[in-house]
Amino acid sequence: MELHHLQTVLEQAFNANFVTYYRAHQAHVNIKGRNFYQDHKLLKHVYKTLQDHIDDLGEKLRTVDSHMPMSLEFIVGTSPIIDYALSGNSDEILQGVLDSVLELIDVYHDLRNAADDVGYTDISNMADNNIGELAKFKWQLQATLNHE
Repeated sequence: MELHHLQTVLEQAFNANFVTYYRAHQAHVNIKGRNFYQDHKLLKHVYKTLQDHIDDLGEKLRTVDSHMPMSLEFIVGTSPIIDYALSGNSDEILQGVLDSVLELIDVYHDLRNAADDVGYTDISNMADNNIGELAKFKWQLQATLNHE
């Protein structure tokens, strides 16, 4: 039963990461404004990191006798992070990416806990690593948006 829970949470992490990756990539391509160059570079760093996580998560799914989701419809339809179009000015677009990053941090906390429950240290360590990377993006996006 606990391994099944880990499989479910790992699949949710894959789906949430994929949606957040796509949103950051879309924002990277479509951002404009006076700070275009800096925003464009920051978003590229975010989406490339999340893109790397896609393969890692897919491989971890195989280690727990599960499969990487096989359709985009399933990924988007079951992601705990809702997919919606990012539009507006650069601050609104960056805020949308930040919101997804914050939600993804919570998803990775759930993954770490589920992995710890069944002794899958490798998955727990991956989740912790990803939380650390996302926390840095959180800080960078908040600083860019001038949040305190």
